[in-house]
Parts: sequence; C-alpha cells; structure tokens
Amino acid sequence: MRIHCTQCGGKARINKTNWFSNAAADLYCSCSDPECGHTFVMSLGFSHTISPSAKNVNDLVIALVKTMPPEKVKELHQMLTI
Repeated sequence: MRIHCTQCGGKARINKTNWFSNAAADLYCSCSDPECGHTFVMSLGFSHTISPSAKNVNDLVIALVKTMPPEKVKELHQMLTI
C-alpha cells in the first residue's frame, strides 16, 4: 500500500499500526521528505465485499436457505436428491 503525505504529496512511511478490530486500524505515518517532516494518522477500514470468500460458501448457502419459504426449501431438497 502506498501512502502519500497529505501536505506535500510525497511518499510517506507507516511507522505504527493500531488495530481496533480485524477490519479497522489507525496508521501512524510520517513524510519521507525531510524538508516537510509532516506526521499524521490515517484510518484504514474494511468497506465491503466484492466477491465472498470460498471458505464461507457453506455458511452463505445455509443463510440463504434459511430465508427461503418452506415450500421452496422442499423444492430445493427434491432437486438436490435427484
């Protein structure tokens, strides 16, 4: 990940990461340009899923089936047992 200084636009370095959860953190950064010397904190956070993890397919299917009306679940069960 590239971080740019919010003041001069130069390259910045992440010096420390403070994780709040698996999906959110504060990034403590400093500008690499010695003439600027700006230090700042940026937020990093999960926004949304574009493609679900293949590891969670079973959970996703179960959640979808639970939202289906009972007659559709029976229909799906019949289709799967053929």
